[in-house]
Amino acid sequence: MLSLRIAARFLRSSPGQSALIISGIAVGIATQIFVGSLITSLQADLLDAAVGSSPHITLRASDGATISTYFAEDAEAMEPRISTAIAVRTFSAIYASGGESVPLAVTGADAADLDSIYGLSERITTGSYRLGADEALVGARFSETYDIEAGDALEVLLPDGQRADYEIAGVFDLGQGTANERFAFVGATTAAGALGMNDDECSAIQVQLTDPFDSAEVAPVLGEAFGVESLDWQAENEELLSGLAAQSGSSIMIQIFVLVAVALGIASTLAISAVQKTRQIGILKAIGMGDSAAGRIFLWQAALLGAGGTLGGIGLGYGLIWGFSLAPVPFSIRPEPTFIAISAAIGVSVALASSVIPARSTSRLDPIEVIQSG
Repeated sequence: MLSLRIAARFLRSSPGQSALIISGIAVGIATQIFVGSLITSLQADLLDAAVGSSPHITLRASDGATISTYFAEDAEAMEPRISTAIAVRTFSAIYASGGESVPLAVTGADAADLDSIYGLSERITTGSYRLGADEALVGARFSETYDIEAGDALEVLLPDGQRADYEIAGVFDLGQGTANERFAFVGATTAAGALGMNDDECSAIQVQLTDPFDSAEVAPVLGEAFGVESLDWQAENEELLSGLAAQSGSSIMIQIFVLVAVALGIASTLAISAVQKTRQIGILKAIGMGDSAAGRIFLWQAALLGAGGTLGGIGLGYGLIWGFSLAPVPFSIRPEPTFIAISAAIGVSVALASSVIPARSTSRLDPIEVIQSG
């Protein structure tokens, strides 16, 4: 460990220089952690807003006919990537208010099934989450716009021209303006009665996956297996996906530039140190230190600088994330230990890679020439 002790002594001999490069590494790693965590958290919030409370895949007959409710169980049995699949009955209804007709997209299913897709039980703002006979849930914007609350009657015109009266059991907020204004939910039996369907008939099968981005692979498989049309959320949200890809690309570019800056800073510091310590290295080689051992001095310097800067960067990164949590923004940054560990490993690796040039130049030093040149 002679190389390590010499490397530590070299760093202690120039404390200001060592502190400066450690600070530079810390700032670089902190920037990488903060920017990466910020983009990741923002993407997670956008993705949750887009598909967190909606189906990832919808299976339905292309001609508008009914399909079997048993497809939901069959889909879960055949595809392990499905987290839940439910049979729903959907129809359009018209709500009349003050001479204005308002369309409502009504989805009917068992309360527990709907909750597994839409998370309604946690999004009720007034009233309660229940879907008994002739009970309905409406969105917050619809409730506010038309001054209708939990406990009030909701009279709508059904697709067959008949009128139906529902009691509003609760008001939900899905975090989406259109959903809060135009969506409504009723129980499975209520929807079946409105559509004249049997117990084993439904309008569609709604599916959520463990990983939403698997939908492009799973959707065509399910569609072919059941002979129905399969709608994939990614195909319907191409602009959102383009935006997420652009964010990821910008985050990667920023992190690459930060790492390049860190690498150049370490390499330049070690190169200067190699020049400054040429005489000492020459003496050490003259008394028997091998080329590889001399080169390891700068490898150890880089490792010490990288480790110190990385630890400082992790602490500073968490500090920036904590500071951001105090800002009045509609989302929070969630640090991911795996991403931070990868960032730390990259930081140390970049530091070690930066020592290659000074280590190689040191190994080529001729101790006799160095001593003779003074």
